[in-house]
Amino acid sequence: MINPILISEMRELILSNDVETIRQFCQQTHPGTVAELLEGLGNLEIWQILHMLDVPVRAEIFSHFELDKQVELVTGESKKEMARLLEEMPPDDRADLVNKIDDRLREEILPLVAKAEREDIRKLIAYKEGTAGAVMSTDYAVLKAEVDIFQAIEQLRLQATGKETIYYVYIINESRKLTGFVSLKDLILAKPGQLIKDVMHGDAIKANVNDDQEAVAGLIEKYDLIAIPIVDDNGCMVGIVTHDDALDIIRQEQTEDIEKLMAITGQHEVISYIKTPAWRHFKNRCGWIILLGIFGLVSGLIVQRFEALLVQFAILATFMPMLADTGGNTGSQSATLVIRALALQQISVKDILRVLLKELQVAIPLALLMAILAFGRLFLFADASNLPAGFSLITVGWAVALALGLQVITATLIGAALPLIASVFKCDPAVVASPALTTIVDITGLLIYFTTAKLMLNL
Repeated sequence: MINPILISEMRELILSNDVETIRQFCQQTHPGTVAELLEGLGNLEIWQILHMLDVPVRAEIFSHFELDKQVELVTGESKKEMARLLEEMPPDDRADLVNKIDDRLREEILPLVAKAEREDIRKLIAYKEGTAGAVMSTDYAVLKAEVDIFQAIEQLRLQATGKETIYYVYIINESRKLTGFVSLKDLILAKPGQLIKDVMHGDAIKANVNDDQEAVAGLIEKYDLIAIPIVDDNGCMVGIVTHDDALDIIRQEQTEDIEKLMAITGQHEVISYIKTPAWRHFKNRCGWIILLGIFGLVSGLIVQRFEALLVQFAILATFMPMLADTGGNTGSQSATLVIRALALQQISVKDILRVLLKELQVAIPLALLMAILAFGRLFLFADASNLPAGFSLITVGWAVALALGLQVITATLIGAALPLIASVFKCDPAVVASPALTTIVDITGLLIYFTTAKLMLNL
């Protein structure tokens, strides 16, 4: 949370033009903390402060703003100044920013950027969104296997300035093919006369530039890496994805999955809820709501079809909320577990029978418990005088209990099957897990409920 006292003090420093105090604060405070504080100021005030700083410090603070804020700030800045800022920003951060701004502004700014950085930006933004290439950094340290430890440390000292991380140093050959890696710890502990090839690790965990970003983040998490090298189809090293990038990827993917589970469309960006316009919230949420509302009319038609049964046995209507809630809850639980297992690659489509069998083993005792609960509620609290002649609470209770038990079993199996079926058709399992599941379970649940009741009561 932004401290309003600090914001007031910062505004006073701007008004008094106390450049020295502002510079000291920004240089001695973590860039992320400075960026968070500046978020509470207006864009003009932010630029007033940034212009008081050296370009490298300015770029570091600017990189810690949310991407939407960066885009907002870019539009109000001199294109030459923005070009200098881009040159100093980390490669992956500046590529994200350039990708986000409109085409006209991009083509006006890029020619002003130094050639090496401009080519780097164009290369990174060319990769498909969601791949390792789109999120990687080209800022990494490399060595040749034939140099000795002393030479390696000297070369690393020259390369280290401005590198995002130098804990891992990657070993490449004349063709820039990745042959291994060495850690800073390996270099420190090595004997002075040893060559890099004597201490390097040849089994580097790596990813392809076209790999899905979520899979790359998964490798970093699985092997506890600080960074992972990214290679092209020829095995040549083209960049790295660092652990902080992996955290951003995981957060983005989790946001996307959660929103898809709740039938929210759109770009699924990790941006502030408050700052997102109400119109965008409406647009992202209305599509599925309208579609499922139309399908929900089917539930109404089913109830209408069994209207005579409800008139004769009004007590059946009192269990309809329980029926809907129980089906939705059991189906969602099943779907959530299957989606998670799919995401972690613990199961695949070929395991569908094993998954359904396991869920059936869970569903049967759950169904028994819910059936006992429904029967007990009806037997203990219902009024037998409201039933038609010739029918007892026990008879109706058995019908309700059986219907509810069948609903639990079918909802559980549907919840497990839907994500797997979605995977067969190359659809995102999260999309069908919640919105489609609830509607399908409601429809099947009502059919099961009324059909079972009708058969059990011999109507």
